[in-house]
Amino acid sequence: MTQAIQVHQVGGPEVMKWESVQVGAPGPGQVRIRQSAVGLNYIDVYFRTGLYPAPQMPFVPGMEGAGTVEAVGDGVTELAVGDRVAYAGVLGGYAQERLIAADRLVKLPAGVDERTAAAMMLQGMTVEYLLRRTYEVKKGDTILIHAAAGGVGLIACQWAKHLGATVIGTVGSDEKAELARAHGCDHTIVYTRENFTDRVKAITAGKGVPVVYDSIGKDTFVGSLDCLRPRGLLVSFGNASGKVDGVDLGILAGKGSLYVTRPTLMTYTATKEDLRASARALFDVVTSGAVKIEIKQTFPLADAAEAHRALEGRRTTGSTVFLP
Repeated sequence: MTQAIQVHQVGGPEVMKWESVQVGAPGPGQVRIRQSAVGLNYIDVYFRTGLYPAPQMPFVPGMEGAGTVEAVGDGVTELAVGDRVAYAGVLGGYAQERLIAADRLVKLPAGVDERTAAAMMLQGMTVEYLLRRTYEVKKGDTILIHAAAGGVGLIACQWAKHLGATVIGTVGSDEKAELARAHGCDHTIVYTRENFTDRVKAITAGKGVPVVYDSIGKDTFVGSLDCLRPRGLLVSFGNASGKVDGVDLGILAGKGSLYVTRPTLMTYTATKEDLRASARALFDVVTSGAVKIEIKQTFPLADAAEAHRALEGRRTTGSTVFLP
């Protein structure tokens, strides 16, 4: 038996229970891994609350982790017992041990430890597809990133700066503004006392930006559209303030023939080839030093409820890691 967080009914942080579970032997195409570290991401909240439906009840939340292969199933040829591996986008992470399909794992390079991997796989590969594939950020672009001091935000600021962009970031406090600036954000906007749309227009001399990366959702949707230049792209990739409902497509025409997309990491890494290419790009910028992964908080995995309260209360910065 091993220990894991299980959710028997959706709700607040209190529905997550630390329980004994049976993992079993890996089936064909699977491996069993013992996890050294597990990542915390806002998508975990969406599954816990039922915004994203889990495939069954009870379920183990968590979409990201890293550890060591303990056993391999039939047909697995690319991984062996003892390999250090990591993953993102596969439900079931809040556990000391787990089974997972071998083709959803990537081997860790020597320069990346397991805690760092657990802190960066989901957030880092999210940044990879956002900046390199959803909209290809180019040298000279000026872009807007909401929640610039969060886990995705800090990685995105550094990576965008590495690509030659000027980065505008929204944050919730002066302390978070300082953190974002230290990670490549050129202009910070403290949204609790400043109108971010007005500031973006002032920074860009009224032109607007070609792309906005918005993980906030309902509270920022219209304001984000108003930050875009004609034919600009709003990338809405999260719902921290609630999901965006009832959109009148006509406003896209009125605001300059705008585009909106709602992408997910799971789509952008659906094939093994896309997954591994995304991971390689992430490993390259991390091992080169262009992007530094900031683990700002750690929690025992048994205390997952407290970590969720901190995340939802906007008391976290950078990445948060659970230690099983």
